Order: sequence, then structure tokens, then C-alpha cells
Amino acid sequence: MPPPTDPETSILGQMTGAGAVDFNWQDYAGVLFDLDGVITPTAEIHEHAWGELFSDYDYTAGDYLRFIDGKPRYDGVRSFLSSRGVTLPEGSPTDAPGTGTISAMGNQKNALFNTILDRDGVAPYPGSATTLDLLNDLGIPAGIVSSSKNARSVLAAAGLADRFEVVVDGLVAADHGIPGKPAPDPYLFGARQLGIDPVDSVMVEDAVSGVASGAAGHFKTVIGVDRGAGVETLLENGATFVVADLAELLPDDSRSPEVAS
Repeated sequence: MPPPTDPETSILGQMTGAGAVDFNWQDYAGVLFDLDGVITPTAEIHEHAWGELFSDYDYTAGDYLRFIDGKPRYDGVRSFLSSRGVTLPEGSPTDAPGTGTISAMGNQKNALFNTILDRDGVAPYPGSATTLDLLNDLGIPAGIVSSSKNARSVLAAAGLADRFEVVVDGLVAADHGIPGKPAPDPYLFGARQLGIDPVDSVMVEDAVSGVASGAAGHFKTVIGVDRGAGVETLLENGATFVVADLAELLPDDSRSPEVAS
């Protein structure tokens, strides 16, 4: 989808009344991105996998945004089941995929996700890919902060395995005992690993829990990308401003043909 060009109809235009946001990537020491829904459309794969997992619980697309999006996998299972008044034993991360424990359901979701990823593959959003090219040209360091334990396999599938200096994913969080979003800890850890100060940096998120994490971490700018959570919801939970796609923040001469046309 091409980026909006009419300032009165773009998301930025709706927010400012004039469509002008004073934003320049060069004003920041570094950038931390969420992965699913920001760099790659893997949120759709995650939602599909969750839908299969909870097919016996009257699962809807809205449930993904309300109870699951942006959270570590087991937290997502726990949150959704709680919404249905269902309580299961916690189990262990080593539980075989299944439905008997929180951990088993989380592991089943992971198996479903990887099956879909292997079958269908994934490509980055054009606007996000061009943004990464721009940051590389400008020498601005970039990292990934994702709740997913599949982040590195997604990056590899999208051809982006070597594009980020730091990747803080669910595996890193588990190894270091880092609380999940909306706690600021994942992004603060990512900033330390990247060698940047949050007050001089920008982070980019599409999930409510993610923008809340960035706001709690006192990042200079928290960019919300609206992939379905809603502009007002992202703003209310900590986004500095919201775009429909990162292409909206590209200089005209940096947009790829896919983004500009």
C-alpha cells in the first residue's frame, strides 16, 4: 500500500491537523524495533497460529490484539485463557506441545508458527526495508527487541539475519531473567547492548504493550505503527505519534519504487 500523501487524510495529518511531524532519523543515537508487525508481517502468522491453538475457545481476531499481541508466549496463553475463565497448571518449558498446561499450549503455538513460517515464508514490509537501508547509510545503529523466541529464524527467513547489531528476543529474555513487555526492561536491556541512551533514542512498536514499554523506558520518541491496534489506543498507551507504515517517515528520495508508487 502506498504511503498517504494528503496530510489531511494521513495518520500524521489526523494527529497534527497539518500532516507535519518534525522527525528526522539523524536526531537519534540509535533505533530499537519490534519485529512482528513492524519489520515483518509475521504478526499475521502469529495470529494464525494462535487462532489454530485456541480454535476450541471461540477465538476471534480481536482477541489477539486484546490479550496476546506483544507479550511473551506463555503470558499470551495465560492472558487469553484468563479471559475465558480457564485455569491450567503452569507446567514446564520442557513440556511437549499440547493442551494440558500453559507451557504445553505455548509450545504447541510455537510449533504451529514454525510450520506456517516454513511453508509460507516471510518478506519485510517495503517501507521498513527501505528505512533499514537509510539507517545503514546514515550509520545509525539499530537493534531488534521482540518477545518472540523465533525472532532470529524470522529474520533469517526475511533475509535480514545480518542487518541488526543487537537482537533481544524471548530466548535472551529467558536467559537473563528479563520481564516481558509492557515492562521497560526488554528495551532498556536492548539499549544497553546497543550502547545507546534511551533519552537520545527512538523505538518503534505496533503493540500496545510495546509502546507502553518504550514510554516506561523514557525513550526520546516512541513511534507507534498502526497495524490494527488503533491510533488512539497506541497514543493512549505511550506512543509519541503513530504512522500506518514507516514509509511515511522516509525522505521522498529514499523511498523504493514499491513504497513510492
